[in-house]
Amino acid sequence: MPEERLAREIFGPLGGIVQIGSVVGTGTWAVAEASVGELVSRRRDEVDQLLAVIREIGGFSDVVMAIADELGYLREHEVTAPSLLLWSGVIEQISPRLEELEEPSAVRRMCRMGADLQLAYFLHALVTAAITEGCDARQGAERIVEALNIAVALAGDAARSTAEDTFRTWRVTFLPGILRPGSSAPESGKAGFRAYARLMEDLLDA
Repeated sequence: MPEERLAREIFGPLGGIVQIGSVVGTGTWAVAEASVGELVSRRRDEVDQLLAVIREIGGFSDVVMAIADELGYLREHEVTAPSLLLWSGVIEQISPRLEELEEPSAVRRMCRMGADLQLAYFLHALVTAAITEGCDARQGAERIVEALNIAVALAGDAARSTAEDTFRTWRVTFLPGILRPGSSAPESGKAGFRAYARLMEDLLDA
């Protein structure tokens, strides 16, 4: 898989995580009060560390890492209820009345579902990138857990996601389709996913 695609599959979910974290950070579930720029600025050290770890995991070049800036997810931009709806996998009913999606109870559900979903996608993309890069599995697993913990923190405590829960969600959602007999995954890829699953299970005590 081209490294540009690998990077986009990491930065996409990360964009959702940051948007969700900005809403969670309001403390009111008010979408209009959310500020991605404020969240990223306040947690600049964590964001920079996360990007450095992502670079290491995927062995990404400067050109590929620039995709994160090109996508604009880590800069100030408007956060809307419809975007939360998409990040959450459309957990709420699509309505022509925007105010229904902006109700605090609906925003809370979308944020919590969205955090769980995007963190699982984020983790899967990291593992895929590490296997593709061919880095040492133990070191790669340690870096992935580090990145996952930072991403969970960015999503915010009120999102109620944890690294352990994200790992278990990833394991039951993605691994069966990859590891089943007859899947299109090569044996080397299956071995890589099994190795990362075992190592992360030990690291997270999950």
